[in-house]
Amino acid sequence: MGVLSSLKRSSIVHLMLAITFFTSGLIINFFQCILYFGLRPFSKYFYRKINYYLCYSFYSELVCMAEWWSGSDVIFYIDKKEFDKYYGHEHAYLLMNHSYEVDWLLGWVACDRLGVLGNCKAYAKKTIQYIPTLGWAWKFAESIFLERNWNKDKDVIGSQIKELIEYPDPIWLLLYAEGTRVTPKKLEASQKFAKEKSLPILKYHLTPRTKGFISSIPHMKGKTMAIYNIQIAFKESDSVKPTMTNLLLGKKIEGHMYMKRIPLEEVPEGDEAAAEWLHKLYQEKDKMAESFHETGDFFATSGVPKTDTFKLKRRDYSLINTLFWVVMYQHYIILFDSFHLVQLYTVLLENNKAGQSTRNGNLLSFGSNNVNERLKNVDYYDTNNWGMTNSNWGNTRNTGSYHNYQENHNQKQNDSCIIQCFFNELNIIDQRGFPIRESMIRVMTERIQDSELHDFIEESIIKCFQFLNSVNRMEKCEYSQNLFSCLIGKGKEQCEDWNI
Repeated sequence: MGVLSSLKRSSIVHLMLAITFFTSGLIINFFQCILYFGLRPFSKYFYRKINYYLCYSFYSELVCMAEWWSGSDVIFYIDKKEFDKYYGHEHAYLLMNHSYEVDWLLGWVACDRLGVLGNCKAYAKKTIQYIPTLGWAWKFAESIFLERNWNKDKDVIGSQIKELIEYPDPIWLLLYAEGTRVTPKKLEASQKFAKEKSLPILKYHLTPRTKGFISSIPHMKGKTMAIYNIQIAFKESDSVKPTMTNLLLGKKIEGHMYMKRIPLEEVPEGDEAAAEWLHKLYQEKDKMAESFHETGDFFATSGVPKTDTFKLKRRDYSLINTLFWVVMYQHYIILFDSFHLVQLYTVLLENNKAGQSTRNGNLLSFGSNNVNERLKNVDYYDTNNWGMTNSNWGNTRNTGSYHNYQENHNQKQNDSCIIQCFFNELNIIDQRGFPIRESMIRVMTERIQDSELHDFIEESIIKCFQFLNSVNRMEKCEYSQNLFSCLIGKGKEQCEDWNI
């Protein structure tokens, strides 16, 4: 558990999850775009069927974070008979409080357990549709985007709802009638507004905005649709607060979700009557919030009839889907690293004539011009950067075989730069456990024609991997620098029995 807890707190792991989420979102957006312009004009039915799974694949990554990563759960308060008959089997219009940072995610958890997550829709600001990943996904999923210009928005709402009720599978359309999340400052302003307009003053909710609601209801009546009144709460005594940060850190939270099905026929005709009905509903929601805040129970003092309480089993699909994307992302990184390494060696072998064996096929050396251009962003590290001692080189400085190499200081800088870059790559791959030694041998020797040089390089790599697997990283660096500098300066014959 200690290791798992450390992983959940690791910033590197969080970054990996964030990149995975963003990357998978872009990939899903790409396929959504193709289907939106290539399939939707010919068959909305099949487009919506396929897009359900694309949306689910994206949304469920966040559900997985809540359910599997943090182990969070939801307690449901729903009439069991109505639950079995209607929930997840009909279009629903959700009126939910927006009091917490993660209440929307708790709603997604409920949607996933009821099998409708891929068809979740919402009213949102028009600017959100331009945001990559989530905004684009909502756009392709035909959510309702509003400009807060009533003359335009009322037409958008009508036309879009007509589209949504034609969906082949149940959709859940969410309306935050409060318009935004409750904060102390916003609550104070809302109460002041309610007092000025002689509206009910709420203690735990913002005064609901009625225009979106009253313009939506007429387009739904007569269809297989119902209103779901949803109230979400968290106990203030809980040690872990309901925030995205705590979920990301793997801390468990437990939410309480009351859901009541209301037939559309109960909403009265006419704008004023419908608006008054919504205000009364939010008065009831406010009493439930107050009761929960004071007693930890929705029903103790609210006057709302007590209902069935139960939990729904979490589904494996969100976990499987998220693991798929994580593995895909890691596979991409491994391929990228491997490609980068192969590219480096291709450059070294193709752009350095000296690398073709300048001493009877036994000298391995590196050129500088084209290679240095490719590696110009890598800083030069002299031998001291590798922790080498002067004694390592004391016996070589006066030898004739090393003399030419020592004379050209610029060449030495380029060679050291290449060595540094190579072993940086090798160390990264070693830490990731890929590629295996045989793969490295193949990459480094596939262009070597001389059989003796081929064998010597293979032996050198085997020896090098022994040190790469060692704990002593200084020893690893010294061996790496000594071996390859010796190959550069002396060639095979004087390096076969090299010792650190």
